[in-house]
Amino acid sequence: MGTKYRGTREEVRALDAYIKLMRASDAVSGRIHTHLAGAKLTVSQFGVLEALLHLGPLCQSALAEKLLKSGGNMTLVIDNLEKRGLVARVRSVSDRRYITVHLTEAGQALVKQLIKPHVQGVVAAMDALTPDEQEALGALCRKLGTAQKALLVNK
Repeated sequence: MGTKYRGTREEVRALDAYIKLMRASDAVSGRIHTHLAGAKLTVSQFGVLEALLHLGPLCQSALAEKLLKSGGNMTLVIDNLEKRGLVARVRSVSDRRYITVHLTEAGQALVKQLIKPHVQGVVAAMDALTPDEQEALGALCRKLGTAQKALLVNK
């Protein structure tokens, strides 16, 4: 269902596209992340574990930027992962203000166990599109995201 807003053609088109984008995002995300419930992980927690697995230890602000989360939200996510023994905060010896987040052995084992079902879920969800459509969607999303970042920087 598109927008019920009665405005200019430009407004209706933009709102309709936005609604479709958000509904598709929610549907795909819901399908892909069902495997996380069994591990008692949120999407953000899985994102942190996956980022640390692929990128190595990172500071909280870098994790927040990578996952598009606020600093306060990232603190809570990392607190909860730390309580479960999946990550550890390590203070720099040369600059005690600098803290990096590291995967623990338990965190590494868990994320490695979850990666394959995650990738399979993404592939299955994206299979609704042809390979060319997937590439076009990726290009359009990058274009839209880049334009928004540029607008925020120029404010």
